[in-house]
Amino acid sequence: MARLTRVEQQARTHEHLLRAGRQVFLRKGFLAAAVEEIAAEAGYTRGAVYKHFGGKEGLWLAIVEADAGTHLDGLRQALGQTGDRDELIAVLSGVAHDEAAKWTAVTAEVLAATAQQPGVAAQVAALQQRHDTQVVALLAEQFERLGLDPVLPVDQIVVVIGALGIGLALRQAVLREPGADVLAQVLGTMLRTT
Repeated sequence: MARLTRVEQQARTHEHLLRAGRQVFLRKGFLAAAVEEIAAEAGYTRGAVYKHFGGKEGLWLAIVEADAGTHLDGLRQALGQTGDRDELIAVLSGVAHDEAAKWTAVTAEVLAATAQQPGVAAQVAALQQRHDTQVVALLAEQFERLGLDPVLPVDQIVVVIGALGIGLALRQAVLREPGADVLAQVLGTMLRTT
């Protein structure tokens, strides 16, 4: 077996840490996750997390950045298969699987934990804005394709979906009450057919 180059070793470590971070964050949440635990799960020391990501916040940002394309591709595919308003609403408000609901709860923890850290908050905001811009373009395209007339600008609908989604995911995590029906009703009031 050929020995890995330094660059290949670094890329491998990076991927192992991303995977371990995702697993620990899902299992324990952002606040309870320890850098040492993440590093140990990946088979490294805490120094590897700091070297590759600068700390727990940087690791979370890297995970979100790495997953953004997959999320958008999945959303694009699901929305592209819709044939009418109700199907689109069902996709946007669909019952999230457990992992997605847990990740949304972790996201809420990150937002709360980083709100008082201007540097990290700016990075989170920039990442969110990039993602939102792509979702806005995708939804605008689908609304036009399906002949939907939103009552709010599409960028505001994306904000509503995100904010309501986080709130409903937290309620689901704590109170065990699903929120897809609430989100579907809200989306129904915001999307008229032309």
